[in-house]
Amino acid sequence: MERRLFLKTAAVSTLGVVSFSSLSSAALAAAKKKRIPISVQVYSVRKAAEKDLAGALKKIAEIGYEGVEFAGYYGKDAKEVRKFLDDAGLKCSGTHTGIGALRGDNFDKTIELHKTLGTRFIIVPGGIDKELHSVEGNKKIAEEFNKLAEKAKTVGIVIGYHAHGGDAKLIDGIPAWERFFDATTPDVLMEMDLGNYLAGGGDPYKMIEKFKGRSKAVHLKESGNAIIGSGEIDWKRTFELCETVGGTEWYVVEDEKSADSFDRIGQCYDALKKMGKTKESDTNQEENSRRRPRFNGLRRLLRG
Repeated sequence: MERRLFLKTAAVSTLGVVSFSSLSSAALAAAKKKRIPISVQVYSVRKAAEKDLAGALKKIAEIGYEGVEFAGYYGKDAKEVRKFLDDAGLKCSGTHTGIGALRGDNFDKTIELHKTLGTRFIIVPGGIDKELHSVEGNKKIAEEFNKLAEKAKTVGIVIGYHAHGGDAKLIDGIPAWERFFDATTPDVLMEMDLGNYLAGGGDPYKMIEKFKGRSKAVHLKESGNAIIGSGEIDWKRTFELCETVGGTEWYVVEDEKSADSFDRIGQCYDALKKMGKTKESDTNQEENSRRRPRFNGLRRLLRG
C-alpha cells in the first residue's frame, strides 16, 4: 500500500515529464509534422478581382485562405499588389506567368516583380503545347526550362510548369508531361493540377510519386469543376503523397466554373477543413495534443 501511495504521489508531481514520455514515437512525429498552407488561384474570382482586387483579397482571407496565386494583376503594379496582400494578411504562394516574361530582357523585370510580391514560385501556365507534343519539341523546351531554372536559382526563385489535360497525351508512348519532367532537372517545379491531368486521362498520383520533391505547389481541383471532395480525386492518396514524397509547400485551390464565386471557393475550403487540412484543423490538433496525453499518462500510472 505504501508503495502504491508513493507511485500515485510521484505521478502527480512528475506529470509534465510523464505526459511527454507517454507519447509514442508515431505521435511525436505527427505532432512535429508541418501542415501545408492553402492558397487559392485568384483566377477563380477574376471578375471580382478585376473590379476590386483589394476587396477580393480581403474576402479570400476572410474565408480562411492563407495565400493566393496570381494569373495577372488587374492593372496594378507589384507594389500595390503587395500592399493589398499585406493589408489582407495573405502571402503570394506563386504566380502563373507566361514563358515570354522569362525570355530575354524580360527575365530580370519578372524576377524583380516576384521579389516585390514576396514569392519564390514562377509557374508557366501553358502556351508551350506545340513544343511539348513532339519528341524534339519536348526536348528543346525542357532544355530551355533547365537554363531558366538554373538562372533563377541564383536569385532564390523557382521556375515551374502547370499541368493541363493535354499534357497526359502520349508522345511516342510516353505522356508529354512525364517526358518533359524526365528531361528537366530537379530545379524545375512540377505544379500538378489534379483535375486537369485526370480529365486528360493521366495519372496524377504516379507523377507526384515518380518526381519526388518536385511538387512544391499542387493545384487541388476535381475534374469537371466539381467542389473538392465531390468528384473523382482520391484525396487521401493525394495528401499522403504530397506530405511524404512530394515536397509540397503550398496547396492551391482553383475553381473555374464561375468567374466570381466566393461561395464555391468557400465550399472548397470547408471541404478541406473537414479533411483536417486547414489552419483551423491544425489549431484543434495542437489543442488536443496538449490535453489528451497528460490525462492518459496519469491514468496509466495510477493503474500501475
